Parts: sequence; structure tokens; C-alpha cells
Amino acid sequence: MLTVDNTIAITGMGCICAAGRNIADIVEAIYSGTRSPVISQRIHVNHPQKYPVFEMSETVVPAGYYEAPEASRCGILAIEALQQALFAAGLDSKQLRNFRLGICIGSTVGNAMNNEKFFADFLNSDYPDMEAINDYLHASPADMIAKYLGLNCLRQSVSNACASGAVAIGQGAKWLQNGLCDIVIAGGVDILCRVIYNGFVSLKITDTEFCRPFDKNRAGLNLGEGAGIVILETIQHARRRNSINAGYVCGYGNFSDAYHMSAPVPDGMGLRYAIDTALAQSSLSYDQITFINAHGTATSENDKVEGRLISELLPSVPFQSTKGYTGHTLGAAGAIEAILTIEQLNRQIMAASAGFNEPDDAFKANPVICNTTISGDYALSNSLAFGGNNAVLLLKRGS
Repeated sequence: MLTVDNTIAITGMGCICAAGRNIADIVEAIYSGTRSPVISQRIHVNHPQKYPVFEMSETVVPAGYYEAPEASRCGILAIEALQQALFAAGLDSKQLRNFRLGICIGSTVGNAMNNEKFFADFLNSDYPDMEAINDYLHASPADMIAKYLGLNCLRQSVSNACASGAVAIGQGAKWLQNGLCDIVIAGGVDILCRVIYNGFVSLKITDTEFCRPFDKNRAGLNLGEGAGIVILETIQHARRRNSINAGYVCGYGNFSDAYHMSAPVPDGMGLRYAIDTALAQSSLSYDQITFINAHGTATSENDKVEGRLISELLPSVPFQSTKGYTGHTLGAAGAIEAILTIEQLNRQIMAASAGFNEPDDAFKANPVICNTTISGDYALSNSLAFGGNNAVLLLKRGS
């Protein structure tokens, strides 16, 4: 169990998404209110409606980081974020050989067999090309990072839908707390593809306009892609390395609604327990929370349940959704949002929740509508996912 005396240090962070290819650029985008969803240039569909996505240009993705033939775009994005995080932590692959390393990465697309050509060939031919299967068997983002680093270590790929990135960070913190590792590389990565795009369109939860989290007239999410990676260490280990800590994981809660395949339980029970668990692990109270980076997908039911629970539990705590700047990056969302939460805590400025204009009578509290000065050390980062998965990270500013 994570406690105040065993808080986990975040010694390095890296991030890449449609809002920017590094943390500095992404933070500048959210403070300036820059939103850049586009009609996808890579996903070709015949829908009469066009749904904007937060897609990364191919020119943004660095080349040459991973030469193995089974390398995927998912792995390349994860490695780009990893390099940023290692640099910030003052580490490289040679130094990592001196430590007991763990790698825990959340993903949905990166762990899925989504090769349309293989299935089409399977339906039309007795002998489809098995290269797609080989690529799938090597598609674990955790394995890709381990192979890139040239290390054989404890590793796990987490696939808890859109809570995957947050769960991976929480799991990595537990490994450290239980003495399994000296350093953990944790986070999430996901990419856009036709299977995911068509799946969300078929659920009728994607907006034809820019997404509007918590707004009365919200009409669905905008999909996105990207990667967020953090380097985790115990405080004692970070001190021995003389690290400058970007932030801390002080608590982690993970609770399943067991209610519905895609909708959250109406009373928000799972999220409530996840928040309470994270707070209990840190011995903090509700009034010590500075702000909340909500899941805030701009879908009708998610925002209603989350908005009601925030209004009830933490009515005076300001909250936001950063998905208006990044899109919903699925398995990467929890990690990217944890990083943005730490960055805002360190700057003591909370970014406006993009897309919000009109309050919804279904809940009392409303997200912040302008960049807001804050004063405090702790924030919550919420992740709600299909299957009733609720993950909450309690984060502290750096020192």
C-alpha cells in the first residue's frame, strides 16, 4: 500500500501527441487554448459524416529509433516519449543495466490484432500472409521498449481500455513499493486506426465538431493518439541518484463498476471508491486537493456521472478536461493527463477546460473556463474506461 512515507518519485517525464512533440510544446498549447483536430489523412472511410481527430502528422514522428521490422507506429511513439523521460531523469540505457528495471505500459491498439488486410485475406483465401500475426505477437509496447533498451527485465503490458495508462503508472508504483524494482518505466501509448475509428463512430459517441467536455450541448469525443512515459523511483533511490523530482505519485485507486460494457454506473460508485482509495493511501483529505484533471470525454453519460460525483464529493475543487487539447488518446490518456497534471501543479496555473460554454443542469459544478492561478501541492487525475474500469492517481508537485 502506498503511504505518505513511501511516496513514489517521478524523476523524468516524456510526452508526444497532437498538441506537441514534447512537454514544453504541449503545455504551451493548453495554456494558449490551441486546439488542432483535423479530418484524418490516414484513415479512409465512407461515412457521410466526417469526425475530426487529434491526429499526429507523420512528419512529427521521428525516424530511426527502432530498426526491427516488427516496429509499429505505437512503439515508435512510445520510444520517443521514453527518450524524453530518460533524458529528464538523467538516465540512459547503459546506466539502466545497473538497476533492477521494470517496464509497465498501457495500450489498447498496441495490444490488439487490428490488421484489416489479414482478416480480408483470411475470408477470401485459404492462406493469408502470416506476417501480420508475427507483427502482432511482437506488438507489446513494453516488449518493444525492453528490446530497444537491450534489456531483459520485469515487464507488463496493461490493457484496461481507456484507463490503461493510469493503471500502468499505479502498477509501476506498486512494484517499487513492494521492492521488486529500483526503477520503473511506466505510461501509455496508442495510435489511431480504422478499427478504432469505426468502432467509436458505430457507438455514436464521436462529435462532428470540436469536443465539448462537460458542456450541456456536448455530442461526443474526438479521438486522439500519442504517448506519455514517466520514470518512477522510490524517494530513497532518487535521493541516492541526486535526482530532481518532477513530481510524486502519492496514491492510486482502481475499482471496477461491474455494471455495463461501456457505460459507467449512474451513481459513480466505482470512481468514488477509486478516489477514496487514492486519498486513503496518502492520508490526505478532500480539502487538500488543489484541482482535478477529470476524464471528461465529452460523451453524455461519462461527463454526467463524473460531473455529479465531483459536485458531490469535491464541490469547491476546480476541475478541467485536457482532452479538448489532446483528443481522447485511449490507452495513453491516463499517462498523458498525469503528466499534464504534474506540469500544471508545478507551474501553479490550471489551464482552461477547452470547449465548455454552457452549464449542464445535470450537475452543479462546472469546469474552469480560463487559465486559473492555483495554490497547493496535490491533484487528482481521473481515468474512466469501458468495462467499468476506474483508475485515479493522486499526484504531488515536484521539488
